Amino acid sequence: MQEEKRQLRCRAIIEMLGKPREYIVETLKNYVKGIKENPEIIILNEDYAEPRQQETMFSVFVELEMVVKDVNTLVGFCIDYMPSSVEIVKPEQIIFKNTEISNFINDLQARLHNLDMVAKRLAGENKFLKRNMNTSLKNTISIVLKMRHLPLNELSRFTGINENELLIILDEMTKDNKVKKEEGVYALVEDVEKQD
Repeated sequence: MQEEKRQLRCRAIIEMLGKPREYIVETLKNYVKGIKENPEIIILNEDYAEPRQQETMFSVFVELEMVVKDVNTLVGFCIDYMPSSVEIVKPEQIIFKNTEISNFINDLQARLHNLDMVAKRLAGENKFLKRNMNTSLKNTISIVLKMRHLPLNELSRFTGINENELLIILDEMTKDNKVKKEEGVYALVEDVEKQD
């Protein structure tokens, strides 16, 4: 009986944005399947909206009516599934003991620390990948320019790098005195110096 009093009846909206249309609809349905696998959450009803186009992407959402075991489960649901809104329908009033609030706050803190660690790890991996990608792109440019001196458009064609992005890398290589531009043609500085 006590356990039943702790249960919360809620409505939650989960939104997704992506493309193509069919993929985003299927992804949202699979996302809801994942929620249903949690034994502490019972989905009573799921109401899917028709996807709407927003520029080049599609927006879709589902409204879930559900029963969750307790407030901790609801907070975990919010952190894990990132609903855009949650409404507690029943009970109208929730009473906590101070130990329950302490446990709730500690659980919330543990989840937030875990998210922070994941975010920091991903940021570190992203920085590592960007640095290595930048090095690879510079090496590719150097190899192509070693074979022949080229204007921007041809260098873009040979390397497969968009001209605007290529300019950023070439500016960096110019500042590092690796590349020189003369009369619209790029060359390695060492090749230019050998010719002089």
